[in-house]
Amino acid sequence: MEKRVLLVGKTTGFMMNAIINGLKKENYEVLETVADVNQIGRITDLPRLVVLYLDADLASETEVLVYIKDIVMEKELSLFVAGTDDEIEEVLKTLPESIIRDKLLRPLNVKDLVADLDAEVERGTAAEARKKILIVDDDPTMLRMIKSLLEKEYRVYMANSGMNAITFLAANKVDLILLDYEMPVITGAKVLEMIRSEVATHDIPVMFLTSKNDRESVMQVVSLKPERYLLKTMPPEEWLKNIREFFAGRQ
Repeated sequence: MEKRVLLVGKTTGFMMNAIINGLKKENYEVLETVADVNQIGRITDLPRLVVLYLDADLASETEVLVYIKDIVMEKELSLFVAGTDDEIEEVLKTLPESIIRDKLLRPLNVKDLVADLDAEVERGTAAEARKKILIVDDDPTMLRMIKSLLEKEYRVYMANSGMNAITFLAANKVDLILLDYEMPVITGAKVLEMIRSEVATHDIPVMFLTSKNDRESVMQVVSLKPERYLLKTMPPEEWLKNIREFFAGRQ
């Protein structure tokens, strides 16, 4: 994970400059921006680390806070918030606490911030080394169940339709696709055909997910030559065993 930070504050001044200088001394690349939706939106290559410095009543600026919340959640960024107790309490009316990695009190000790960022860089580097799995299923309950099962060992992404999966794969590379065989509109078989027809995705291994285990259904699935097929009714330990065996066999 790169040591790049987006520092967002309402004003520039002594403390902001002290944060920037402190981070640069620790080899962080710092992008500074004022808390403005248009200014933030112009940044095309957002760092994965975001520090929100709650100066000058920024904690009550709902529009920009909602925008920051959306990009943090959409792009899976790591958000750190620095402010007084009252400012942090105010900002939590807009930002869900679950998306904030840590809350730091003002006046800010830059060494504490650096320690937090270093720990997040280390965690992010370890996460990036994990295998990436895309789950494709039109059932939101099934998506959440599989993601919850796998995310402790793998980086897991979700798509709730075949077209969403194809769109995701156009911009992202994964190591394995778990593909629902019985989807409406665009079936799993058709999605597999589309994946195999594109140069960028044709070599991504695919496992089918199916709830049917009668002979005819199984033969239809197997005829498409997926890496494996997994029954949705399998116990969780069987899911993990199959995926671990698959990746172990490719090493």
